[in-house]
Formats: sequence, structure tokens, C-alpha cells
Amino acid sequence: MPKLHDKVDVLGKPGWLKIRLHRTADYADVRRIVEKHKLHTICSSGRCPNQAECWSRRTATFMILGDICTRGCRFCATQTGRPLAPDPDEPRRVAESVALMKLRYVVVTSVTRDDLPDGGARHWAATVEAIRRRNPDAAIELLIPDFDARPDLLDTVIASKPDIIGHNIETVERLTPAVRSRARYHTSLETLRYLSSRGVATKSGLMVGLGESDDEVLQTLGDLREAGVGIVTLGQYLRPTLEHYPVAAYITPEKFERYRLRALEMGFGYCASAPLVRSSYMAEEALRSTKGPQQ
Repeated sequence: MPKLHDKVDVLGKPGWLKIRLHRTADYADVRRIVEKHKLHTICSSGRCPNQAECWSRRTATFMILGDICTRGCRFCATQTGRPLAPDPDEPRRVAESVALMKLRYVVVTSVTRDDLPDGGARHWAATVEAIRRRNPDAAIELLIPDFDARPDLLDTVIASKPDIIGHNIETVERLTPAVRSRARYHTSLETLRYLSSRGVATKSGLMVGLGESDDEVLQTLGDLREAGVGIVTLGQYLRPTLEHYPVAAYITPEKFERYRLRALEMGFGYCASAPLVRSSYMAEEALRSTKGPQQ
């Protein structure tokens, strides 16, 4: 993509996208441990706007399977290329990091590893199992790739018994080919549908501000609900660099609230919808919603 400023970038971000810091004693403690032990969290490397707030609640997100993705989505700043082999000691190190940081709620995500025969499914399961052994009281949420919707690979992850398994639909069907790399809208739906059919508490996330219409957002929410998803998040797309997909619009907090109310009307047990919401935002609240029916 040419390095050109689109109109929205020239206008700059509106006031409602300003980050409000929540630097509590818990936040300071988690930050000190992360820096001292050089722990890797997507909170820091991904420059998440909610890092201070989440760390203050003893919630953090770890990235496993390296930092090089086999896909090159146009909304994501993660490096694309040929990844290194998975580190067999990583599950143990992640589990120790969770204990060191005294996390009450841990989210695990990863790059997509299409280069691996199992897509990294066994590594995912080993990570959950290691966290559970070392931190029996911590809740565990996963944000997984689509695994090409293969039941055998999804079953491997399910068998490790995380509390929530999420997979992000990312955008509406019309924009998927332009925004996502190799990923397909209906493959993501099939992944989520299979997880839900196995009794898993499922979650998905949607970015807005990419040029979608209100009707397309509502259609996507409807598709997710039909697939059995019980938890959904909506947040503003923010362009990582000028080489990434341009922002088409900054969505107002009022519209985000309308989306939230419509999602709840559709039957979602929980919906976080606001400009700075990201996949793991207020994740522990979402977990409480899973106590009710998911289907």
C-alpha cells in the first residue's frame, strides 16, 4: 500500500480515543515484574491502550509460538515471514510468568502457524495444562487462530479445558478479503460453531471503522450468535502504520453503545463495545457471563 495519509489520518483521532491511565499499586507491581524478568506480553508489544487498566486488575495477555506470523493481515502490525520452531520450554515459562505476576486472569494468544502440521494445537494445549498445574486458581482465556476449522485440531485445544476460547471474526464479510490474509469469514464462523457445539464458552471480536455499514455490523453479530458465540467485543480499528489498511471512520461512543444494546438483544451473554475495547478487555467480567446458557 502506498505511504499516503488518508483523510481520517489527516484529521487526527477524536477526543474519545484518549487513553486514561489506571496506575494502581497492582499495575506498578506487574510492570516491575515484567521489566525485571523481561517477560513477553502482547499488552506491551502490541501497545494495547488498556494495558494499565488490565494490569491493575491482574490481567495480562501472553503471546506464544513466536512473534512471526505466517499470514499478513492488513490491519495487523505483527511481522510476517518464516517463523522459528516452537520452543518446547515455552509452556513452562508462561506458567511461571503467570505465577510470578500473581495473575488472577490470564489470556493467551499467538501468531498463526500455518507452517506447522497441527497449526500449533498441541503447543496450545501444553501451555494451558502448564498454566493450570502451576496456577490452579487462575482463569484462562485463549484467543486462537482458526486452525482451518479442523475438528481434530480444535479438539486438541478443547481437551486442555481453558475457561473461554475466543477466535476473532475481525471484520464484516464484505471487507474480509481486503483486510485479512488467507483467513475466510465462513472458516472463522465454522471454527466458532464447532467450539460452541462442544460446549465451550466462545468469544469473538469485531473491529469497526474499516468502512462497514451498520447493517453489516448487525449481520456479523447475527452470524456470530447463530454460530453459538456467547461473548462478543467491538472496538475501533486503529491503523498501526501508513502501510496498513486505512481508517475509514472513527465510530462514536454513542454508536458503540447502540451496538452493545443490539448485541444483548440478540442473546449474547456479554458484550464489551467501546472505542478502546480490545479482545481481552474486561475479560474476567465476560467469564462471569458464561455461567448462563451459551446456546
